[in-house]
Amino acid sequence: MPHKAAFHQALVDLTAQIAGRPLDSELQDWLNQTHGPASTAYARLKAACVVGVEEGWLCDREGGGIRYGRVFKADDALNRFSVDVVDMQDIAGPHHSHPLGEIDLIMPLTGGATFDGHPAGWCVYPPGSAHRPTVAQGRALVLYLLPEGQIQFTR
Repeated sequence: MPHKAAFHQALVDLTAQIAGRPLDSELQDWLNQTHGPASTAYARLKAACVVGVEEGWLCDREGGGIRYGRVFKADDALNRFSVDVVDMQDIAGPHHSHPLGEIDLIMPLTGGATFDGHPAGWCVYPPGSAHRPTVAQGRALVLYLLPEGQIQFTR
């Protein structure tokens, strides 16, 4: 799967730039300035996600109206981040917390789609945060980077 391998390499390069940094608003600002919607990196990641969904190796599961899937487990090559991608349209997902934080790349597929009120770009949740992920005003793909793959779904 050449597209999946290229996607993995792009994430290896990205996670190398964020490894060891606190998951906070400063990181969110840096990601949006450096790798935001007007950047080549953003365009490349979004295109790879669209192709991955089309080829079936991304978002290969479905539940509750949400397509999702963990494409890469946390490993040393990815600087201990796991990679998940969801495909959501006008829906709220299951409530969960992020013991070590979460970094999200928001990629609207229909104009104006938002994720937790954020437009296209990056959103960073600090360690210990929680939310019910919500896509509104259309359809979006959202890429999640989770340190050590840690996520805790609320019962």
